[in-house]
This record gives sequence, C-alpha cells and structure tokens, in this order.
Amino acid sequence: MHPFRKAVESGDLDAVAALLADDVVFTSPVAFKPYPGKAITAAILRGVSRVFQDFTYIREIANPDGRDHAFVFTATVAGKHLQGCDFLHFDDNGKIDEFTVMVRPLSAAQALSEAMGAQFEQIAREAAAEQ
Repeated sequence: MHPFRKAVESGDLDAVAALLADDVVFTSPVAFKPYPGKAITAAILRGVSRVFQDFTYIREIANPDGRDHAFVFTATVAGKHLQGCDFLHFDDNGKIDEFTVMVRPLSAAQALSEAMGAQFEQIAREAAAEQ
C-alpha cells in the first residue's frame, strides 16, 4: 500500500501533509482555479476530511516508475454517494507536486461544492496559520 493511501486511510493528516511538496498544485473537482502551495492544499484536505463520510479507497493504480498514481474512492457527502479519483504526481524527491481530484455524479459534486464552501473560511484561516 502506498504511504499516501496508508496516511489517508488511517486519518493521519499530518503524514499526508508531510508528503506534499512546498510547490504542490491542488486542482479541485468543484473550483475553476487551481490552488498552489502546501499550506492551502493541506488545509483543503483537512476540510475534505470533515465533510466526507464513509470514505474508502477501492483501487490504486500506479505508473511503473512510481511517479503517477490514481486512487479511486467512494464517499458520502450531505447524503449523496459519490465516486472519485485522486490523481497524484510525485516529484524527484517523492513529494506530491500535483494533486487533482475528480468526482461524479453531478449531484454529489454539487453537494461537495456546497459542503466545502461552508468550510472555506476555516480552510483559509488554517492555511494562513501554516504560512
């Protein structure tokens, strides 16, 4: 099992943050503009952990060189069941430098957007505190 998956599944958000490169770029399934930087990405992931229920990785797909991974998951948000995938790219130092999330169906993506919108003041405060 990949260290990222192990950290997420165990709820160790500090270990997840330790895997992020300082210049990581997070691309959200519900926001138009990507979020650059470790502090905001870590804060977003903490926010996601607060809104997702029953989060489970169901498949892990890796490029043979180990630099690209896809982690397929299921979760529930605001009563909506969703399927999604975390697409990660790892830099030369083994840190995540690209983190893209996609989810389906649209109704679940909309519920996720609303739930994360409600978290965003706290996310912004957490990110500012880490910088």
